[in-house]
Amino acid sequence: MAEVSAPSTGHGRPWLRIFVAGLVLWLLTVVVTFLTGNPNLVPTLVLLGSFLVPVTFVAWAFERRDTGEISAPLILNTFIVGGVLGVLAASLLESYLLHPSPGLFLGVGLIEEGVKLAALAWLTRQLRIKSVRDGMILGASVGFGFAAFESAGYAFTALFTERGLSLMQVVQTEILRGLLTPLGHGLWTAILGGVLFSPSTREHFLISDRLFFSYLGVSFLHALWDSMHQISVVLTLLLTGAPWQQNLLAHGYIPRPTETQVQLITVMDWAGLMVVSGIGIGWLLYEWHRAPRARPPAIAWRVPTGHWTAPAR
Repeated sequence: MAEVSAPSTGHGRPWLRIFVAGLVLWLLTVVVTFLTGNPNLVPTLVLLGSFLVPVTFVAWAFERRDTGEISAPLILNTFIVGGVLGVLAASLLESYLLHPSPGLFLGVGLIEEGVKLAALAWLTRQLRIKSVRDGMILGASVGFGFAAFESAGYAFTALFTERGLSLMQVVQTEILRGLLTPLGHGLWTAILGGVLFSPSTREHFLISDRLFFSYLGVSFLHALWDSMHQISVVLTLLLTGAPWQQNLLAHGYIPRPTETQVQLITVMDWAGLMVVSGIGIGWLLYEWHRAPRARPPAIAWRVPTGHWTAPAR
């Protein structure tokens, strides 16, 4: 008797369909907004551009989940709630704790990675199985949610310039941040999610020395990423600056670079971002492939997740 194959439930790659459909809608919104000048379309332009890449990557990561506990509602919860809580907490802490200083970007990295890690732990505390790869996926979800809401804020701010409203600035901001989003918040929180989940159980999160040093490492990468332009400017002026430029730099002032120096600064910007991204991607791949072999750390502190079971009688 001939076998009848069941119809396939998977229609290709859902994440790719999401990206293509979203990109087409965003491009249509850009064209119609420029043609009509209708300010009512600006929120649509900002939201579509800010959420397209984060949502696509979360959908891509969802297909690679390790256990059946990661569901669409949980991903949505970590993306939206985790992202909003992270942005709000980071904004409060940065406003009260940080001031202009040489260590400003390191403080930003420590705060933002800390609040995203805390949001991830809180939203996933009831999971029965905390696998490393699921931790990476859920961490990426929180990170991409944070990135989406942050990008929306930057795009909205870019709308206002000294010459009035600038739709071109919004489009440029969204393209740039969309290209860089996969190499930022989602990547860093995915690493921390994997390390957090590595030795944890339903009853406890294991706050280990490895998690602590991973948090410091990710925060440092975050700080390097945010400060890369300033680093490029200083290095360019040190290497190619005229005596008067180096004299100003020695006294704490940033002189105006020449056109040639501006080009070199741009090259160094992108080269530095590529190096930081390469380190982050390599770290993530290492954590992903070592997941089945991960061992409990020697030094750790068990933190209850809040799950409680009545004792048997």
